[in-house]
Amino acid sequence: MTNQRSFKVSPLIIWLSSIFLGVLASVPKIAEHHFNTREAVVNSAITAIFSLLVWYYNIYTLPRYSKRDIYKGISVTRLFSSLVFGMGVMLLLAFGQQLLISTLSFGPVMLMVEVRGILINLMFYMFLHLLYQNYHNQQVRIELERSKSDTLGAQYELLKQQINPHFLFNSLNTLKTMIEVNDKQSVEFVLKLSEFYRFTLESRKLDLIQLSEELDIVTAYMFLLKARFEDGIDMHNEIPSGYHQSMIPPFTLQLLIENCIKHNVVSLEYPLQIRLYAEQEFIVVENDLQPKMEAEASMHVGLNNINERYHHLLDKAIVIEETATTFKVKLPVIHEYSDN
Repeated sequence: MTNQRSFKVSPLIIWLSSIFLGVLASVPKIAEHHFNTREAVVNSAITAIFSLLVWYYNIYTLPRYSKRDIYKGISVTRLFSSLVFGMGVMLLLAFGQQLLISTLSFGPVMLMVEVRGILINLMFYMFLHLLYQNYHNQQVRIELERSKSDTLGAQYELLKQQINPHFLFNSLNTLKTMIEVNDKQSVEFVLKLSEFYRFTLESRKLDLIQLSEELDIVTAYMFLLKARFEDGIDMHNEIPSGYHQSMIPPFTLQLLIENCIKHNVVSLEYPLQIRLYAEQEFIVVENDLQPKMEAEASMHVGLNNINERYHHLLDKAIVIEETATTFKVKLPVIHEYSDN
């Protein structure tokens, strides 16, 4: 929600416009055959003071607009309040004018200054409303551009994570070994590798895919990992089928599994167990915590990348929980027909 105090009107504009209206209000007096300097000055001063008060009243009563409210148009209630305030102020100023110039007829003078006050109030209200709307429109455009820039940056980082040269290098080395020992699964390995990169090319430009598609990506990815680590890694998918139609940013689960391998020991002696399951409104990726002796330097790029995408898409953050034995990442469920 935007605070109205971040919106500012230059004091120079406020004061110059008020003085100008004050001078303009005295023009009829100057044009009269019997010009009265005192009356002209008092009349000009009252108009200028009224203009200043109306300016600042309307500025300090600006509402706190949200993105959804800025297109609702003019608030009739606020306009009515401003007019009532202006009429009350002008009434007091008219009494002051009567005290300074007792020769004036109060009734006609009161009517004249009230009409003048309403016109000035309407003019300032409409002008300020247009300025305020324009200001918020600019803020929304700036926020959209910033969001677009952040999203592009996240997509670029995601692409770098997806086409990880180390992963490709390790996969090709694994394939080379399988071919050398005449492993019968080498052909299937090639098919799964090509399938994985086909998923990469098809999904990299999408903001969201169905969870069932993401699980297909993970299945292909795990086949490649099992060919490399054999029984040193295992994944248990316990996500109920009812969640499969929910949405998820592409390659989120793959990045989390890659993160598990990056930071934990994966060996036949210490198999890495990874579990996927649902917990109310979260999809959970949990792994046993068995950190490497020489841990790789972590910049948390993968987790930050995922968190940024959830923030932009759902305005929610992922939840990270770590105990002495487990590490969990909870992903908010994105429903297919969610307003978000």
